[in-house]
Amino acid sequence: MTLNLTPTQILAGVGVLLTLFMVWRYSARKAQRAADKARASARVVSLAGRVLFTGAVFTGIQWLVITHMNNPTLVLVVLGLPDMIAAYVLTRALTVTSLDTTTRRGGDRR
Repeated sequence: MTLNLTPTQILAGVGVLLTLFMVWRYSARKAQRAADKARASARVVSLAGRVLFTGAVFTGIQWLVITHMNNPTLVLVVLGLPDMIAAYVLTRALTVTSLDTTTRRGGDRR
């Protein structure tokens, strides 16, 4: 069995293969960008949940100490300690120390 293809048919086949390859690469990059965006939004939601939970714990402990204790030193510690922790966390959160970047493979350009 012999195939007899004209140069036009060969060029058309190569063009179709090249187009399919380019579409595949484009869709892979688009999927990667979508995954990166989803990860970033999940981080924000997770952080918000942790902040709300920690705030509720601090508030509950402060309420217990203030309503059931008469020791002024203990009240000052219970009110001051969360402020110190919050100041530390805010300072760390607002200070940029590194960039969240993904590793690139080969000669992939951005």
